[in-house]
Amino acid sequence: MKKTRAGAGRYDPALRVEIAGIRLKNPVMTASGTFGYGLEFSPYMDLKRLGAIVVKGLSLRPRQGNPGPRIVETPCGMLNAIGLQNVGVDSFIKDKLPLLKKYDTRVIANIFGETIEEYMEVARRLDGAGGVAALEVNISCPNVKKGGIVFGTDPLEAFKVVLAVRKSTGLPVITKLSPNVTDIKAMVRAVEDGGADAISLINTITGMAVDVEKRRPVLATVTGGLSGPAIRPIAVRMVWEAKKVARVPLIGIGGIMNGRDALEFILAGATAVQVGTANFIEPDAAIKVVEGIEEYVKRHRTKVVELVGAVRA
Repeated sequence: MKKTRAGAGRYDPALRVEIAGIRLKNPVMTASGTFGYGLEFSPYMDLKRLGAIVVKGLSLRPRQGNPGPRIVETPCGMLNAIGLQNVGVDSFIKDKLPLLKKYDTRVIANIFGETIEEYMEVARRLDGAGGVAALEVNISCPNVKKGGIVFGTDPLEAFKVVLAVRKSTGLPVITKLSPNVTDIKAMVRAVEDGGADAISLINTITGMAVDVEKRRPVLATVTGGLSGPAIRPIAVRMVWEAKKVARVPLIGIGGIMNGRDALEFILAGATAVQVGTANFIEPDAAIKVVEGIEEYVKRHRTKVVELVGAVRA
C-alpha cells in the first residue's frame, strides 16, 4: 500500500522557489543516482510532494556499470563505484518518462557522456521528449578524446561541455560540479560563461576503503565516490564559496538527512537542495526534509526565498 504523509497535498507559498525559470512547490529535490528513475519510490512516498525528481544519470547508450563490489558503508556515509549504470536515454524516453509525466512534480534529467558529442546528442534527444523540466549536466566524467581528463576538474573543458549542451537544447541547463578541484569559484565562473542557468554542488568526493584482513581495496574499482553526512560540512563550505561569485541559482547537495541539514545549505546560499544518501536509509527521507523546512519557516514566520544566503558570516 502506498504511504502518504500528513500534509502531502498542501503546497505552501512560503516553500516555493524558482530555479532557472522553473517554479518549484518546495526547494527539495532528489539527487541523481540515489532515487532511480523516481518510479521505484512511488510505493513509499507521494512523489507529488517533492519539488523535483532528478533521475539517474542518462547516457547515449545503455551502461552496465562497474563490477562488484561497488558499494561500501563508511563512517557517516558510503562509498560507491556504480559506474553510472543506466538504461540509456532512448529507453528512458520510451519507458520511464511517460509514467513520470503522470505525477505533478518537476522531472530533471541528469546527463553525461565520454565526449562532448555524446553530451550534445543526449541533450538533443531529451529536448524533444517533452515532460523534462531541465537538464542537469554531470561533468564529473573523463573526456576519452582528451586522454581521460575529467571535464569537471578543468575549467576550460567544463566550459566547452556546458556550452555544447547549451547549444543543443532549449531546456534550462543545470551544471553539477565536482568537489575534487582546487578552486570551486573558477569552476563556477567557467560553467556560467558556458551558459549554465543554475549550478548544483557538490558531487561525491573521491575516497577509498581497504579490507585490512585481505589487504585489498574493498571496491573492485579501488576508489569510489564518498557521500553522506561525512561530507556535509565540505559541501556547505563550497556552496558558501560559490555564492560569493555565482550569478545563477545554486542547488546544495551533500549529506542532507533532515530539514536542519537542508537549511544549512539554504542559509549558505542555495536556493534548493538535493537529498541523496538518505534515500538509502529511509525511502521517504526527502519528504521528511520538506516537512522539516516547513516547520522552520512557520516557526520563524518567514519564506524559503528570504533565507537564501542569509547566514551571518
